[in-house]
Amino acid sequence: MATLGSLSLQIAFVLAIVGIFVAVYSRQKSREDLMEMANRIILGVGVLITIAVFALWKELISSNFQIEYVAQYTSRNTPLNYKITALWAGQDGSLLFWNWILSIYAGIAVLQNRKRNLNLLPYAIATILVVQLFFLTMNNFVANPFEVVPPGFNIADGQGLNPQLQNPGMMIHPPMLYLGYIGFTIPFAFAMSAMLSGKLDNLWITSTRRWTLFAWLALGVGITLGGKWAYVELGWGGYWAWDPVENASFMPWLTGTAFLHSVIIQEKKNMLRVWNMVLIMLTFFLSIFGTFLTRSGVISSVHSFTASGIGPFFSGFLAIVIVVSIGLLIYRMDVLKSPNKLESLTSRESGFLFNNLIFLAICFSVFWGTMFPLISEAVRGSKVTVGPPFFNQVNVPIGLLLLFLTGVGPLLAWRRTSFQSFKRNFSIPLSVTALAIIIFFVMGLRQVYPFISGVLIVFVASSIIQEFWKGAKARHRMTGENYLLSLKNMTLKNKSRFGGYIVHFAIVLYFIGFTGQAFNMEVEKTMKPGETLEAGMFSFVYKNYEQIQRPNHVAQVVQLDVMKQGKPFGVMYPEKRMYFRSNQPNTEVDIIQTWKEDLYATLAGVNGDQDIATIRIFVNPLVQWIWVGAAVLAFGTIIAMLPTKPRELKKRKS
Repeated sequence: MATLGSLSLQIAFVLAIVGIFVAVYSRQKSREDLMEMANRIILGVGVLITIAVFALWKELISSNFQIEYVAQYTSRNTPLNYKITALWAGQDGSLLFWNWILSIYAGIAVLQNRKRNLNLLPYAIATILVVQLFFLTMNNFVANPFEVVPPGFNIADGQGLNPQLQNPGMMIHPPMLYLGYIGFTIPFAFAMSAMLSGKLDNLWITSTRRWTLFAWLALGVGITLGGKWAYVELGWGGYWAWDPVENASFMPWLTGTAFLHSVIIQEKKNMLRVWNMVLIMLTFFLSIFGTFLTRSGVISSVHSFTASGIGPFFSGFLAIVIVVSIGLLIYRMDVLKSPNKLESLTSRESGFLFNNLIFLAICFSVFWGTMFPLISEAVRGSKVTVGPPFFNQVNVPIGLLLLFLTGVGPLLAWRRTSFQSFKRNFSIPLSVTALAIIIFFVMGLRQVYPFISGVLIVFVASSIIQEFWKGAKARHRMTGENYLLSLKNMTLKNKSRFGGYIVHFAIVLYFIGFTGQAFNMEVEKTMKPGETLEAGMFSFVYKNYEQIQRPNHVAQVVQLDVMKQGKPFGVMYPEKRMYFRSNQPNTEVDIIQTWKEDLYATLAGVNGDQDIATIRIFVNPLVQWIWVGAAVLAFGTIIAMLPTKPRELKKRKS
């Protein structure tokens, strides 16, 4: 199987080179037969990569420790589900997984467009194959997952999977991130094709709209799942630490969000065409850059792979992407320039543009803070680390401004907002917000940022609810349908608009969760059985300690009885585990989740001989709303992605 996998990757490498030349030549000579050949080549490359993936899975599941990758990331007692996820646990396998997802995307894109977009498809195929060729180069010559152990070595058992990766969230989180990172390759490929072919109308945007939405959704959900994994696995009580690898995934999501907002203006007003091209180029670049940061070893992170020699290859590829993209942009600049301009600062177009600028400001601050240690080391010879205080100090005010614009944007009119329109659209949200300000003062909320965030949450939520209410009310009057049916039909008639509003409401839910972080509480105590730890209105009684042996680890488990204001509230079992093969300890937290707060318990240390345990408790308000926000985000994006019936599309254009 290892030989089959290696051979498949080698053939795919050669075939990708052939496919690039065939695709380009077919477009230049307008040869349909060669175009069909290019289609089949890219599908063939996908089949070969798929064979390699299943060959590696076979070796992982069967514990063939003569393969170095299998020996490094599995062991005989590694559970089957984690043997499967070991495919993306290490450097070599994750690069293969990256290319496999791209091959699936490429196959779908080809089958979707082989009878349409014939002017764009050849160069798009060539661009995708260039990206695939880079990753095939990595797998064939630098990071081969089928590398065998040196002759004479007979490995009886592998090292096993990192305990922190033996978490159900890691079965979903990395694939979702990959789906997002890699998904932006398709709109980027069509953008490059539009510039290469000179077909610079809106076709490349409309053809890739759902691709962009799906990639953006997958990346956003993947980031949230990563936060959930960090929250339940690392034992530090938080979900976001501005870690370099976290930042690497956040940056393309920010520019992708800006792109999704900006293309609306191009489709409706034929504006910002150069800007949109820059945004999709930047998003793709940051996707590859994030992959580079994770794998090059240039940064230190709990999420990153070990240092390796692939950094220069990624740097070279990124340099080629930048030079070619900017060169094409300059070459087509005269044709790309938009004929229309902004007419007013009080217009929906300007709202979208300000939104874009804020997204890019956050992205730049995250990029600067992430890269500053490397920049300082290159300039001054010493690495100066930038921590969470910098990111919070810069991005919290910008994020609140972004939240404000999220509420303002839908209330503005296209072209220009008249005073009457402003008064009609803003009166209810501003009145509700004024009432919220009074309530917050009465409640004693005095912290600046939580107060501002709470006020803006109310303003944005009320503006979104108003838009749904106005639309449903108008449809009810027109059709006589009840309000719920009117709401449903109205949403499905204009999926893009109201799906976007649902996504905006999801952002409100995220901010509710973020705001709760200002009221977090942390306490720690070394205890004997029968003793109590107090945290706010909660009491944690240490009942007993036991040691449990499981198939691949031994666990030290402490039982805590939880009381709320003297009444039983629940039982918690935080653990410390020691995994056999890797001989690595790992903390397993226990969490009681409510809509108001999370009770989060970790076993910081234990003396099993005397049953003495050091318990750390976090009381984290409103965290649950972040995970709910992710679900609402997915729901709204799926609504926006639903196909539009031809009759609805014709009516919208008219």
